[in-house]
Amino acid sequence: MFTGIIEELGKVAGLDRLAGSARITIYGPLVAAGAAPGSSIAVSGVCLTVTETDGGQFTADVMGETLARSTLGALFPGGPVNLERPVPAGGRLDGHIVQGHVDGTGVITGSRPADRWHVLRISIPAELSRYIAEKGSVAVDGVSLTVSGVSQSTGPGAADAGGWFEVSLIPETLARTTLGAVAVGDQVNLEVDVIAKYVERLLAGGERR
Repeated sequence: MFTGIIEELGKVAGLDRLAGSARITIYGPLVAAGAAPGSSIAVSGVCLTVTETDGGQFTADVMGETLARSTLGALFPGGPVNLERPVPAGGRLDGHIVQGHVDGTGVITGSRPADRWHVLRISIPAELSRYIAEKGSVAVDGVSLTVSGVSQSTGPGAADAGGWFEVSLIPETLARTTLGAVAVGDQVNLEVDVIAKYVERLLAGGERR
């Protein structure tokens, strides 16, 4: 489990595209320092299993499903990635519960500066819109953020069009994560609140009974 509090801004050091999969090597000396084969590290919100470590970098295999459902399929050598190690048992949950299981991708449709923060507007797939609530939590490229605004077509009972939501980024987030460099038209990984998904599932089961 992760918290969405990014520990390090890493860099793609190597990328081998295989038949239906890929092998990536990430330079991130902080997170790689305590990693070993079998360790989990979230790379821009995607939980990956370490297969090798070498000094300040680690290597992981990425299956085709992950490449298709996340932005990892568009990685390139030298590109930046957000890195986070799992929260240890008994550790502080400074963000929110993040599994590293990307639900889909959104597109940056708006970007505007404000007083001491920056607002991003992100489109969301229709099937995820019901899990987005104002003042709720969402992980964007692995970063735990609070939803500051939603469109009328987002949330319970929303139309199939999907809609959008907004997040407000403080200078610390802009400086320490990849979100400080995104532009309109860029894709980002989205993970909605897992608690909302479980509640929906339980309620649906109760209705069937």
